[in-house]
Amino acid sequence: MGESAVRVMVVDDHPMWRDAVSRDLAEAGFEVVATAGDGPQAVRRAKATAPDVLVLDLNLPGLPGVEVCRQLVGQGGSLRVLVLSASGEHSDVLEAVKSGATGYLVKSASTDELLEAVRRTAQGDPVFTPGLAGLVLGEYRRLASDPPPRNRDEPAVPHLTDRETEVLRLVAKGLSYRQIAERLVISHRTVQNHVQNTLGKLQLHNRVELVRYAIERGLDDEG
Repeated sequence: MGESAVRVMVVDDHPMWRDAVSRDLAEAGFEVVATAGDGPQAVRRAKATAPDVLVLDLNLPGLPGVEVCRQLVGQGGSLRVLVLSASGEHSDVLEAVKSGATGYLVKSASTDELLEAVRRTAQGDPVFTPGLAGLVLGEYRRLASDPPPRNRDEPAVPHLTDRETEVLRLVAKGLSYRQIAERLVISHRTVQNHVQNTLGKLQLHNRVELVRYAIERGLDDEG
């Protein structure tokens, strides 16, 4: 996906920061389709403009960033959320990821780091400030250590192809789509297609749920 094709929306309640981020993105070739300064405005404008990536602050008036994320992610569109927050607290990071965010960057990141994070988020890769990726993977494992009991009326697990299972295993290990593509010698787009097909078969909504599903079944320990 070329940068000129990536539609971005910036949400932050500080006008100077919001304008600066928007300007940096626009100068780098991204299409900034909208901005917003509070939670309700962010939800309305995101639904109206359909950005590819939402650069989202967590501390918003009217509606917290995590709730904005919950309302917008998994609603049938392809929106991906990159949280850009002043907070590096573990609880904030985990709450953001559980709400559906693809990545999490602290505001001390450089402009180059932000631009690269938006590029990777648009491609579906999870992006985290150094040190936070391990935290998130550890939380996946903790949640998976005590999976909910299976309902006896729950339908059988849908059949995944060998390639879909292989991609799912690598996703569970924390590899990015680009790393998976390189390891399996296939295109980045093919990896994305396999992931989307798997999400559909398993009736899951995002990569967070997919990784938890895989870890619950021990796929991250195989191979």
